[in-house]
Formats: sequence, structure tokens, C-alpha cells
Amino acid sequence: MAHLLIDTDVLIDHLRGLEQAERFLRERRESGDLLYSSVITHAELLAGARPSEERLLRALLGSLQVVIIDGAVAEQAGLYCRQYRKSHGLLLPDALIAASAKSIDAVLVTLNAKHFPMKDITVLVPYRR
Repeated sequence: MAHLLIDTDVLIDHLRGLEQAERFLRERRESGDLLYSSVITHAELLAGARPSEERLLRALLGSLQVVIIDGAVAEQAGLYCRQYRKSHGLLLPDALIAASAKSIDAVLVTLNAKHFPMKDITVLVPYRR
């Protein structure tokens, strides 16, 4: 059983009905993996949702365990920004998502591996578009 923190891009693909995203999430659930998302992902998804999509979006978000930002996550995100902002252009939302994954020892599932250069987290790209 793995702990997987699902990034915004994979959840957007799932909501849009992309077969690879739907299959990946379904197979992970069926295998007993625990699926998480960051509160940053929740905010990003809700900010971009159309009113007609909100019911489906809330059902998806309700099926994931939420990782909140506490002091330890905020501190780790700050360290990531300090280390990777200049060299990799790391933005605070991505640093918070990475720190959230680290805080629960989860694999970060994303299509944007280049956004997460940290050496102390595992990044998984589940499919290619």
C-alpha cells in the first residue's frame, strides 16, 4: 500500500475524462493505495471550476485525504523555495505541494516532474499526454 499525493494536473485530466488519468486513479484505489491531495490543489481546482463542474469536483475532492499546511509543511516549503527558486524557478504553490508530500512520506504524482527538483521526495509521472 503506497501513499500517493496527487497533483492538480492529474486531477484536472481525470475531471476532463482523460482515460489515462481515470485508469491510473482507479487502479491505484483498487490496489489499496491511499490517495491524498494538498489544500493547494483544492484551491487551484475550485478556482478554475465552472459552476456546472462543481458537483463532480467536490465528489472527487471528497474521495481524497487532504494534507493541510501546518508549521512543519510551511517551513519545509520555505526551505525548498530558498534552495530551488533561482536554479529551477520553483514557485511557492509547488513548494507547498512538495512539502505536503514529504510530510506524509508520499510519492508525488504529477505530469510536471520538472516543477519538483527536490531530491528528498519521490516523483511519479503516471502517463504522458
